Amino acid sequence: MKQLLLLLLLAGITGCSIQPWVKPYERQNMADPIMSFDANPVADAYTHHVYQSREGARGAEGGGGGGCGCN
Repeated sequence: MKQLLLLLLLAGITGCSIQPWVKPYERQNMADPIMSFDANPVADAYTHHVYQSREGARGAEGGGGGGCGCN
């Protein structure tokens, strides 16, 4: 009984595989600059750097990083 339930559960999970909703030919629309959250990403990155340096909270906003930590 447990094996049958496990088999049905596995069959149900594999039937719900995630397919990309955005087709490859539609991805050019997603790469449009108007879809960006930042109006000026260079200035925004600088502002985040200054904020993190001033607050002593490097990485608190989910910014990229890693490596040796010498920055």
